[in-house]
Amino acid sequence: MTHNRCAEVVRTLDHMTGLPERPPIIAVDNGSADGTADRIAARFPQVRLLRSETNLGAVARNRAVRHAGTRYVSFCDDDTRWQPGALDRAADLLDRHPDIAAVMGRCLVEPDLTEDPLTPELRHSPVPAPAWLPGPALMSVMAGLTTIRVSAFEQAGGFSPRLWLGGEEELLALDLVSRGWWLCWVPDVVIHHAPSRDRDARQRRRLGIRNALWTTWLRRPASSCLRRTAAVLSSAPKDRHTARALAAALRELPWVLRERRVVPPETERRLRLLEEPQRHSTARRYVG
Repeated sequence: MTHNRCAEVVRTLDHMTGLPERPPIIAVDNGSADGTADRIAARFPQVRLLRSETNLGAVARNRAVRHAGTRYVSFCDDDTRWQPGALDRAADLLDRHPDIAAVMGRCLVEPDLTEDPLTPELRHSPVPAPAWLPGPALMSVMAGLTTIRVSAFEQAGGFSPRLWLGGEEELLALDLVSRGWWLCWVPDVVIHHAPSRDRDARQRRRLGIRNALWTTWLRRPASSCLRRTAAVLSSAPKDRHTARALAAALRELPWVLRERRVVPPETERRLRLLEEPQRHSTARRYVG
């Protein structure tokens, strides 16, 4: 999915259409005003283009999945590029392990191809995993680095339109895990990320904080809600952007309370194991 990043999505599609796996590709243009959709249509006739009049955020992925017609879908942002062999490897693992809903790959950040700062937390995940799982067990994923089982994705309802974008994966992941699915990180599924400079860091922070609070309030028991809310807010700068995020979250409290469904005890137990690593994480701080 892409929005007003014509040069970046063209670079990504140049790479993705040249992969040896020759995957079928769906591009969703989220209401771009810079000619992105027309450029994709002209340059990549082999890519199925879905045009949206508005910016759907992460819901663009839901729309793409409905059109895919495949058992698995690998999500790709306009600044992430799956490396040769990664798609086949992820699909093979899902073939081999029917209880896995999603395989998240290892992210190397361009230009130096250093590991994403979140990688140590994934590699050393404290979540207990069965011996057969091909990598550390996770409680959330980063969508642009993930191959997902379509049946599991549909069972969990896809990405929430309410959350729109910014940490939207966590709610979906909790709903998958609560249904008995496994999520795992696999280091030999490799994706390169060239972080876009065309982003509003403060808006992303506001959305990230709001969505982290909503996810917590929607799925965690009361005591965990209080603890996690304090942790999220303490990790953010004490400024008007954080205040706006909190206000936006509180405005929708009636909806949150109506839709609240606490996760099963085993899911909550795994989430608690992540609280200490998250408290000391430098990769998860809202500092933009």
